[in-house]
Amino acid sequence: MSPIRTVFAGAKGRMGAALLPGLARTDDIEIVAQVDVGDDLVATARAARAEVVIDFTVPSVAVANARRILDAGCHGVIGTTGFTESDLVDLDARARTAKRALLIAPNFALGVLLMVRFAAEASRWFQRSEIVELHHDGKLDAPSGTALRTAQAMGAAGSGGGPTVGDAAARGAVHAGVHIHSVRIPGFTATQEVMFGQPGEVLTIRHDAFSRECYLPGVVMGVRAVRGKTGLLRGLESILPPPS
Repeated sequence: MSPIRTVFAGAKGRMGAALLPGLARTDDIEIVAQVDVGDDLVATARAARAEVVIDFTVPSVAVANARRILDAGCHGVIGTTGFTESDLVDLDARARTAKRALLIAPNFALGVLLMVRFAAEASRWFQRSEIVELHHDGKLDAPSGTALRTAQAMGAAGSGGGPTVGDAAARGAVHAGVHIHSVRIPGFTATQEVMFGQPGEVLTIRHDAFSRECYLPGVVMGVRAVRGKTGLLRGLESILPPPS
């Protein structure tokens, strides 16, 4: 079979630098074009006869780029965050009309996927929990999309952060009933700790990304999976088999 013709949006960014060499070594994916700020994504993708666009840009253009991917007649694998629920509903409708798929995931590390699953399971047994996520100081969004997705899964399973005491600002944001604390300082790539407590014990689930290469396997899986689907795919878990 011919390689999957793929455009990478955000080629000059941190994720582009980390992922493009690995994608170039992947036999069934061909990077046919790279785009960045100021480039015409739709025209480039059409001229390159692309099937899939990988998007790792910035939150301020995330929604517009997702629409451009569909306008170009392509499927999308999107790691950019910044989508609201109404954005996602709209993009699902647009993708279905276009008979294309958009995989939008806050994180493509397989370890993060497992962390979210484990956190949801632990939430069935611990009623108090909090999330601390630590990223480099260049990350624009806080809380991270991964933290929001984790809190959503935990809240659905029944765990919450308990009452806010002391200075509310010091207690972090609250999403789906779970407190989230965001740290942005040089030196980190991406770390997240999910802590559960009850009298006499604490359970901590932690994931560390030491380099952005850890996202490559998930991105490759996404590129391979989206061509056979239609509509919005939420998170990497949407293309993986459920736990047995």
